[in-house]
Amino acid sequence: MPWLISYGKKHLIVNYMTMIEIIPRVVNKCEIDVPGSKSYTHRLLIASALSDGRCTLMNCLKSEDTVLTLETIRLMGVKIEEFESEIVVHGSNGVIKAYDKPIYLGNSGTSMRLLTGVAALGDGEYTLTGTERMSQRPIQDLLDGLNSLGVKARSINNNGCPPVAIKGGKIKGGHIELKCNISSQFLSSVLLISPYTQEGIKIKVVEGPVSKPYIDMTIDIMAKLGVDVRRDEYTGFAVDGRQKYRAGSYYVEPDCSQAGYFWAAAAISGSEIKVKGIAKDSRQGDLKLTGLLEKMGCKIYFESDGITVRGGSLTGIDTDMSDIPDMVPTLAVVAAFADGTTVIKNVEHLKAKESNRLSAVINELTKTGIEAKSVGSDLVVKGGTPAGAHIETYDDHRIAMSFAVAGLKVPGIFIKNEKCVEKSFPNFWDVFNKLGKQA
Repeated sequence: MPWLISYGKKHLIVNYMTMIEIIPRVVNKCEIDVPGSKSYTHRLLIASALSDGRCTLMNCLKSEDTVLTLETIRLMGVKIEEFESEIVVHGSNGVIKAYDKPIYLGNSGTSMRLLTGVAALGDGEYTLTGTERMSQRPIQDLLDGLNSLGVKARSINNNGCPPVAIKGGKIKGGHIELKCNISSQFLSSVLLISPYTQEGIKIKVVEGPVSKPYIDMTIDIMAKLGVDVRRDEYTGFAVDGRQKYRAGSYYVEPDCSQAGYFWAAAAISGSEIKVKGIAKDSRQGDLKLTGLLEKMGCKIYFESDGITVRGGSLTGIDTDMSDIPDMVPTLAVVAAFADGTTVIKNVEHLKAKESNRLSAVINELTKTGIEAKSVGSDLVVKGGTPAGAHIETYDDHRIAMSFAVAGLKVPGIFIKNEKCVEKSFPNFWDVFNKLGKQA
């Protein structure tokens, strides 16, 4: 018999040791706060660590992934002070100290890729490792790019995946060609360290890039800290060497990826949900989800204090989501409730995420009775009437949070390993429980 934790009549989630049941509910008009952007937090921590002085960072996300980045920066000799409302990073002027033990980065792909670049600036050889899943996630294209700059960087198991060994030192710089058809983070990794090269770096992207908005976010952080990036759209980039990121006070805006679950909740429940603090001009690519929901039949309101989605009668759409892959599971769940078929194009790179998200989404939608399949590089979802199911999360936070949304309308949705959300949104279930009352 499962262990039942009683929350009282007002609570909407029942906890069965290894999974939670999402109880359907009537979702009222409401306003939601989500934490700071995970992508911006990673990038701001790294740029601040390399900066020329004291950086005060406000509204950073504190989650498993971002803590891995923060603690690795500490191991590399950067002084960091954590307070209730801010993080103070004492920049190292680009000086990265030696650390001769393996550094564990869990399944944080962002940490692994961005910190591989940082290690290239360091003193000595660094070993970056992670979970079993991390050891299956490709990184060879980034290693090749660093090697072309004279950095000795290799996959320890010679399979193009972590763990990786990087011998740091002074980087002269120069011209490199970089493949970014698997991840734009390979480019972001090189861009972030480019000001600390001797002669600067010019980068030609020869494949891809996917996830273009994340490149814009990297360049946005670099600009905020005083470093200019010259670019030719998404194919060419140049950064002068012998620069430094500028110390100062910086604010991390709320996370559009996390907001997406609540906009999706509005879509399938027909309610009106505002996520506070997000602006229409945000550079976060996942903001584009609002436009896709609008095409499916929702109403979108850009207000001074946030963005509101009001659900409506949903219809399937065709859309290219190569630039916003993190929102694919979210939109796929919404598509399960829409009339007609939704075709999500150019998302093959989902296979290299925290899980094989393409297979994960198909498997779990199929469990609910929804027809979903992969056709080439596309995901095809035929809308219908989802049924209850025990949802495997594959230790993937985005699978857990996306399918939780389905439980607002569908009885019998159980989310296994619900704590995997701590990777990016530690208080997700507390916020989620604010959505309405039991039906």
